Amino acid sequence: MKFQVWTATAATLLALYAAPTLAQNVAIVNGKPVPSSRVEALAQQVARSGRPVTPDMQGQLKEEVIAREVFSQAAQAMGLDATDDFKAQMEQVKQSILIRELFAAYQAKNPVSEADMKAEYDRYVAMNAGKEYKARHILVEKEDQAKALLAQLKKGAKFEDLAKKSSKDPGSAVKGGELDWANPASYVKEFSDALVALGKGKTTEAPVKSQFGFHIIRLDDVREANMPKFDDVKPQISQHLTQQSLAKYQEELRSKAKIE
Repeated sequence: MKFQVWTATAATLLALYAAPTLAQNVAIVNGKPVPSSRVEALAQQVARSGRPVTPDMQGQLKEEVIAREVFSQAAQAMGLDATDDFKAQMEQVKQSILIRELFAAYQAKNPVSEADMKAEYDRYVAMNAGKEYKARHILVEKEDQAKALLAQLKKGAKFEDLAKKSSKDPGSAVKGGELDWANPASYVKEFSDALVALGKGKTTEAPVKSQFGFHIIRLDDVREANMPKFDDVKPQISQHLTQQSLAKYQEELRSKAKIE
């Protein structure tokens, strides 16, 4: 009777002490515990990639972690973790993780503020507000070519047909010389000056020379620029400013480093 009591007590104690151990490990592979934290880390990795971690996926993640441990042990048994190639790859992985953590720590200490985003938005609006122009152009290398094309236009030739046939600007030629809606400041000065001087539906009377060649320009339409609302573009502004800040930080680190 005493033996039975002791056995029951021992079994209870073993269960109590074993429970936390089993909770900490997802499995024990060939006598080696596989911690549950590996499943959590893999789940976070999946979540960062944009995929939702569903309850059904937890079982898949557990099996993946166990499989990795099995394969890893097999590789170690073959001595593959002692090769020069393995060590070189591990060093690269270590560097990648350290660099990622470095940049994450920098961004956490130097977040983009609301004021920074608003200032960037205001700068963008100042540069792009006003009028936008919808134009077409024909670009050729020589002034004589441009004058000949202007003569054809005066005789009734279609601007779009001449642009497709003669313009050396491949982006707009296929569209009959059509350019997207744009602020004049986005063009070179010579083109911009000629464009804003035109009346709606008018074509330049003489070829316009720029660093690209000679242009014939037609103004199709003008409108007030439609600026996006600040709240609508905050995510893009934040990302842009974060990248700028990170690039500056990287450059500072390189400039301070002693490289021989």
